[in-house]
Amino acid sequence: MSDPSPARPLEKEDRRTFLQKVAEFIHPGPDSAEELIETLAEAEDNEVIGADARVMLERVIRMADMTAGDVMVAAPRMDLIDIDAPFAALLPLVINTAHSRFPVYQGERENIIGILMAKDLLKLQGSPELSIRTLLRPATFVPESKGLNDLLREFRGNRNHLAIVIDEFGRVAGLVTIEDVLEQIVGEIEDEFDIGEDEGDIFGLADRTYRVSGDTPIERVAEVFALALRGSDPDESFDTIGGLIAHEMGHVPKRGEHVQLCGLHFVVLHTKGGAVRWFKVSRVEDSSTGT
Repeated sequence: MSDPSPARPLEKEDRRTFLQKVAEFIHPGPDSAEELIETLAEAEDNEVIGADARVMLERVIRMADMTAGDVMVAAPRMDLIDIDAPFAALLPLVINTAHSRFPVYQGERENIIGILMAKDLLKLQGSPELSIRTLLRPATFVPESKGLNDLLREFRGNRNHLAIVIDEFGRVAGLVTIEDVLEQIVGEIEDEFDIGEDEGDIFGLADRTYRVSGDTPIERVAEVFALALRGSDPDESFDTIGGLIAHEMGHVPKRGEHVQLCGLHFVVLHTKGGAVRWFKVSRVEDSSTGT
């Protein structure tokens, strides 16, 4: 006698109630991300969820279509460490940029050989005979097309907080951090230098200096300081004070760098993503007491 036919797998039990099935038949769920976002907006209007929850959920949905290339810091703006640089040259770079991790290259900037943790440099102070190479951690490389959802999953899985982004030709396109990804969900993650938008972009300080946001329009800076603000090249025009100062310096400004322009003394207080977030500004005649 032949063996009985194998038992058919049990179908997954549908635990929805009859009323739930009827409700879903009458009001079917959204068929696209845009419809889902509209549903979230309706839920907010009906006070089912709060405004903050709606914004965060909408960002999560939109993040599904974003890639590493959308949020990366472009290669020209990357702060890199040369493996052959002396310790005395590395320390100011680490202090001025205030990053916790640095890609390390050998020879050409394209040749990334590892990641250096800023805290690991402290080991060199106690043991000068150590080589920076012994402190390097493996670098993670991802393509520009890497989805942010997958990238966040990898960051959490391997405990890396930084990845080097590679373009379709195998060249270094930039870098992306876990902070860059999380900011797509929760908004910009503020630090001790960040000030809310409702507090303005130019602040008078007690020492007769000013804190000025890098994205402040040039016209606003000129108005506040009652002067004509222009660069050394009359053929170049810029919208923000950060763009103008970067052009005058001839490179991406670093923390602690300073320049004088049109009677004002600008000191770079804080940079993020290769752009200046905050300047400390004083009039030239007061700069000796304001820096």
